[in-house]
Amino acid sequence: MSAVTTTVPVVAPEVGTQVRRRRRLSPGRRLPAARLVGPVLLLAVWSAASAAGRLDPAAIPAPWTVVRTGAHLWTAGTLPTDILTSLERAGYGFAIGLVAGVALALAAGLSRVGEALIDGTVNLNRAIPTLGLIPLFILWLGIGESFKVAIIAIVVYIPIYLNTHAALAGIDHRFVELAEVQGLSRFAFVRQIVIPGALPGFFVGLRLGVTGSWLGLVVLEQINATSGLGYMMFQAQNYGQSDVILVGLVVYGVFGLVSDSAVRLIERRVLSWRRTLSS
Repeated sequence: MSAVTTTVPVVAPEVGTQVRRRRRLSPGRRLPAARLVGPVLLLAVWSAASAAGRLDPAAIPAPWTVVRTGAHLWTAGTLPTDILTSLERAGYGFAIGLVAGVALALAAGLSRVGEALIDGTVNLNRAIPTLGLIPLFILWLGIGESFKVAIIAIVVYIPIYLNTHAALAGIDHRFVELAEVQGLSRFAFVRQIVIPGALPGFFVGLRLGVTGSWLGLVVLEQINATSGLGYMMFQAQNYGQSDVILVGLVVYGVFGLVSDSAVRLIERRVLSWRRTLSS
């Protein structure tokens, strides 16, 4: 009895068949110095429009005029004094607001009693225009430096509190149950669960707080001030010196961009364990 052998026909792939590639949906590799592309492009457009005579020099001076004015103010000693004064005010207010925002967020996020006492009050404070509190704070603290620092602290602590508290409230409850099963102490729970879970929201609030400190400073330094970038710009407005005003705006913009970039750098280092779309 002879064995019957069967052969399975091998079907060759068609010539025109193409292998389907996986579609790339991520933004791609991070470009070097990408955040400077926009400001450099804006500066190029500004320079080109000024050179072509499209801008009124009395309203918007050319970039080289602004640089020349800034160099003159620096040589005269006016600009360094104003910068140091503004940095001191912003630094004191930011430090107070940072401590207050983190402390209140932890108290409200880790305790129901703390949340009942703090969260509604902070949200009420958020609904009140902060700059509208200036007359009241002048009556309380006087017309000196104290009310300026206090207003900056309020501008800073609100976004830090809101984002940190939201991050605490968003921690998965399964991590809390796991910590209870493992028998973690209160300190270990805060260190291993609460802090890593709250850091992303904290850094978002920190960036908003840094920017808010500079925004509030512009207005506050025009009220009974004898120095500072805002005072310099207010005096320039009275004399129609648009180039001096632009010098102050450029300094504010540089400080804001540098401080925000510093916070971003610290965030990437501290949260290097995260795999996100931006990373």
